[in-house]
Amino acid sequence: MQWTLVIPLKPLARAKSRLADTAADGVRPGLALAFAQDTVAAALACPVVADVAVVTDDALAGRELAALGARIVPDTPGSGLNAALTHGADAVREMRPGAAVAALNADLPALRPMELSRVLDAAAEFPRAFLPDAAELGTTVLAASPGRALRPVFGTDSRVRHRTSGATELRLTGVDSVRQDVDTGADLRAALALGVGPHTAAVSARLLISGQ
Repeated sequence: MQWTLVIPLKPLARAKSRLADTAADGVRPGLALAFAQDTVAAALACPVVADVAVVTDDALAGRELAALGARIVPDTPGSGLNAALTHGADAVREMRPGAAVAALNADLPALRPMELSRVLDAAAEFPRAFLPDAAELGTTVLAASPGRALRPVFGTDSRVRHRTSGATELRLTGVDSVRQDVDTGADLRAALALGVGPHTAAVSARLLISGQ
């Protein structure tokens, strides 16, 4: 099964506020963009990903991610993460009604294409499926097979919320790069230990953060 990924990205100036203890206000937008660039590049290199749609109203992010090969979908609803994902999935299926669609976090800088492939192959066995994040509280991937609505319920305790919504929880090992999203300085250090992409590596080097 080939998938279209929908990646939401809020305006960079408002992104990653929980990294305040690690990165100054002037650095966080660049760090958020680097996370997204490495996420999109890895996603597009995944053999079961046909294309990537990024839902954002940030002009700089739109230009940079389009240059990598992503399709940019304006965040017309402007009503938060779940509305953006639903809008993005609808936009994808307007063009390709039979598409398998998966929501993917924009802050997976250590993402490895083959690990993402394993997750999506496992998700293809179910109408809707999700992968919990490394903290076991949130969600990094929510997948919907052809003909199934995405029905995202991201936010606080989204792991429980997605399970309650009827999505199947994927309990896979060896996919740490797909689970390691970055909200805090500790998350960033964990991602660096896994090995991040070149954009995040360049910005993180300026922060003098060790991945050890």
